[in-house]
Amino acid sequence: MRSSAAVTALPGDPPGGRRAMAVWGIGVSVYFVAVIFRTSLGVAGLDAADRFHVNASALSTFSILQLLVYAGMQIPVGLLVDRLGTKKVLTIGVVLFTAGQLGFAFSPSYGMALASRALLGCGDAMTFISVLRLGTRWFPARRGPLVAQLAGLVGMAGNLVSTLVLARLLHGVGWTAAFGGSALAGVVVLVLMLLFLKDHPEGHEPEPFPHQGAAYVRRQIAASWREPGTRLGLWVHFTTQFPAMVFLLLWGLPFLVQAQGLSRATAGELLTLVVLSNMVVGLVYGQIIARHHAARLPLALGTVAATATVWAATLAYPADRAPMWLLIVLCTVLGSCGPASMIGFDFARPANPAERQGTASGITNMGGFVASMTTLFAIGVLLDATGDDYTVAFSAVFVLQALGVSQIMRLRGRVARRERERLVASRVETVHVPA
Repeated sequence: MRSSAAVTALPGDPPGGRRAMAVWGIGVSVYFVAVIFRTSLGVAGLDAADRFHVNASALSTFSILQLLVYAGMQIPVGLLVDRLGTKKVLTIGVVLFTAGQLGFAFSPSYGMALASRALLGCGDAMTFISVLRLGTRWFPARRGPLVAQLAGLVGMAGNLVSTLVLARLLHGVGWTAAFGGSALAGVVVLVLMLLFLKDHPEGHEPEPFPHQGAAYVRRQIAASWREPGTRLGLWVHFTTQFPAMVFLLLWGLPFLVQAQGLSRATAGELLTLVVLSNMVVGLVYGQIIARHHAARLPLALGTVAATATVWAATLAYPADRAPMWLLIVLCTVLGSCGPASMIGFDFARPANPAERQGTASGITNMGGFVASMTTLFAIGVLLDATGDDYTVAFSAVFVLQALGVSQIMRLRGRVARRERERLVASRVETVHVPA
């Protein structure tokens, strides 16, 4: 049976349609390019270690700093999106992440390369929340889960470009040409956005915002955090996203090459499998949740359980190296992490009114990136401490999964009660509002 919340159109919903798809497509193309830049280090980790003469801990600092900036920017970006709208925030984001990618291409030293990745992370932080807000402005609420999953799918297509195209460019034309040339994509999407992007359809202008000040900002953040749905969204995002993020962003290629003895080409194909699996699973999850809202938590917890099980089997395999079939299963299951993390927004979105959507999305989006940052650091430290023992280092994944699941189980009952109360209230309001 379909949930009423999943199929009922709300009064004042935007119409959607082809124009909405065209405008949203421009916005999501910005996110596509941001993900290419974000994940470019994942295929260049070993090259970066050689170029800047750094060990595992220092190498992980690239991604940790990038994610630290990204996570730290989420609430400010959410507030900016609520205040300024999508177009202005995306414009700032494109300029910053393109400058960061160019800086990384020409960095002569480790310190300058770190600064460039921080700048890239700052610009990247402004993209996804803006794209989510763009979706809520242009599509009916019932399309929210599917639109969010499609945004995640396009982002993973950007990851696919990193693993397939940028990796070949890197080894074909060299570091500077590959990273510098890729920065041109940022210029292209900036021009498209400035010419064609609109924050909302005609007739659906948002309510004017009250006077902005520190007290108002604190109220926005506090009100979003008080909603159990926002906190549950954060912990779902925290628990589901990071295993694949850590694998794709930095440690997957070294693990497959150094610990599993694969060639770079074969390792790259397995990283590509993670991305392809993510795209397929994202479509499936989006359709399921759009039709059956109650499936959100079972899908999220099922993904965590499957990920933990396959990781444990891979790390504990009796032989020195896991067989190829098990590595294929691992990468296929890791592909479900991204779509599962999007479920976090499906808890936060209905829990908050329109004027807090950006703030609530920012809080939720912090979850997975804080977990990824923590795990990236832990793996780097453990690799250096154990002489590159990947079994010990990757065991850090299970600690964060256990923490996240405990918080999800603590909050799930409270969120279910609040959602039932809102559903009853909306039905009463619908009955009493004259046509």
